[in-house]
Amino acid sequence: MVASRAIGSLRRFTTASRTLRCPGYICRNFTGSTALRSRTHINYGIKGDVAVIRINSPNSKVNTLNKELQSEFIEVMNEVWASDQVRSAVLISSKPGCFIAGADINMLAACKTPQEVTQVSQEGQKMFEKLEKSPKPIVAAISGACLGGGLELAISCQYRLATKDKKTVLGVPEVLLGILPGAGGTQRLPKMVGVPAAFDMMLTGRNIRADRAKKMGLVDQLVDPLGPGLKPPEDRTIEYLEEVAVTFAKGLADKKISLKRNKGLMEKLTSYAMNIPFVRQQVYKKVEEQVQKQTKGLYPAPLKIIDVVKTGLEQGKEAGYLAESQKFGELAMTRESKALIGLYQGQVLCKKNKFGAPQKEVKNLAILGAGLMGAGIAQVSVDKGLKTIIKDATLAGLGRGQQQVFKGLNDKVKKKALSSFERDFIFNNLTGQLDYQDFEKADMVIEAVFEDLSVKHKVLKEVEAVAFQLRNRCGPRVLRALPRPW
Repeated sequence: MVASRAIGSLRRFTTASRTLRCPGYICRNFTGSTALRSRTHINYGIKGDVAVIRINSPNSKVNTLNKELQSEFIEVMNEVWASDQVRSAVLISSKPGCFIAGADINMLAACKTPQEVTQVSQEGQKMFEKLEKSPKPIVAAISGACLGGGLELAISCQYRLATKDKKTVLGVPEVLLGILPGAGGTQRLPKMVGVPAAFDMMLTGRNIRADRAKKMGLVDQLVDPLGPGLKPPEDRTIEYLEEVAVTFAKGLADKKISLKRNKGLMEKLTSYAMNIPFVRQQVYKKVEEQVQKQTKGLYPAPLKIIDVVKTGLEQGKEAGYLAESQKFGELAMTRESKALIGLYQGQVLCKKNKFGAPQKEVKNLAILGAGLMGAGIAQVSVDKGLKTIIKDATLAGLGRGQQQVFKGLNDKVKKKALSSFERDFIFNNLTGQLDYQDFEKADMVIEAVFEDLSVKHKVLKEVEAVAFQLRNRCGPRVLRALPRPW
C-alpha cells in the first residue's frame, strides 16, 4: 500500500512538472526525461522565446567545468536546439562574483596517460565547436571570474556581456599551471583579439578587466552594476544582467543587433600586417626570444602555446585543434605541470579556515610597529574593512608606515582596481598614533616591532600594563593569555 501511494504521488509529480510557471518564465521539460529533474549544476527556464540557462555548481563557491556540469550542459543545449519555442539563449551564473572559474583540475589528476588528457581536450573542443556553430544565437552574460575553460566557453558564444566591476575578470591562466588552453582557446583568441593580444593573454595568464576586454573585442557590451536595494547589490546586478542579456538575445534572433564589431584603426592595421607571412614569422621569432629570456627554457608550456597558435595560423583550424589537444596531453604529464598544479592546490588549501568559526569576530585591530611588516598587515586589514590602529615609537616611523599603506592602495588606483574614492574610504579605516589610546577597543593586538629582543620585551611590558589596568573589564581569562602570569 505504501509503495502504491508513493508511485501514485510520483506520477502526479511527474505530470505536474512538465509545465511549471514562474514569475516571467515558463519552465518546461522538453524531453519528459528524468535527467532534467536530477540536474544539479544547471537549470533553465524560458522567457518569451529566450532560454535562460543558469549555471550553479552545488556545495561550491565557484562554478567549475567538471564532467557532471559538462554532461548537463550538453543535455540542456540539445533540448534548446530541438525546441521550436526557443529562438535564442542566455548563459548566466547564479553565483555572485563567479561566471566559471575554469575546468576542474581533478579531471587531469585522474588521467594516467597523455592520451587520456588529449581525449578530455577533444571532448571540450567538440562541445564548444557545436556551441560556436549554434543555429540559435547564444549570449554569455558574465559577472565575476570568467577564467580558463569559462572564457573558452564564453568566446564560443555569439555574443558576450560583462558587468563593469572589479570582480569581473577574464583570462586564460593555464600557463600558470604548466598547461595551455585546451578547449579551442588557442585557436579562437587570436582571431578574436588579434595575435599579439592573444599571445599576451596566454603567455602571462594575467586577468583582463571588463572595460579593457571591451576595448580588445573580448566582450561586446558592458553592463553597469546596481547598488543596494531590497536585495544585496550582487543579487540585483545578476537579475539586471539577465534582463539585459535576454533583451540582446531577442535582438540577435530578430536580426536587430549585428554580430559584426567595428574595429579601430590600430586593430585594422594589426590585422592587415598579420596577413603578411614575413610579419607573422617575425612576431613568432620575437615572442619566442622573450619567452626564452624570461623562462630560461625551464617551462615548456609557453613554447608549446606559441607552436600551437603558429600551427593554427599557418596550417588551418583543423591542424590547430589537433595540435592543441595533443600538446595539452603532453604538458599535463610533465613534472613542471604536476609541480605547478600541486603548488596551486596547496595555496587553495591554505586559504581554507581549518580552525572553524572564531568565537569573537575581529572588527577592531591594533598593530604594534609601523615598519615593513606592520604596515603590510595594516594594509590588508583596512582593505578588509577592519578599523585598524597602527602604533610606532617615533613620528618618522609612523609616517613611513602610513605612507606605505597609502602607496599600496594608490597602486591599485593606477591599475584601475580601485577608484580614488574607494582608496580614500579604505584608508580612512587606519589610525596612526604614538600612544596606547583606544587600545582597549581592539579585539586583537598584533606585535610587529623591530627585530630587537630588548625592544620587544619593552613593548610587551607596556601592553601588559595597559591590559592590567583593564583587568576588571577583561576578566582573568583574557589576562592569562598574556606572557606574564597575574
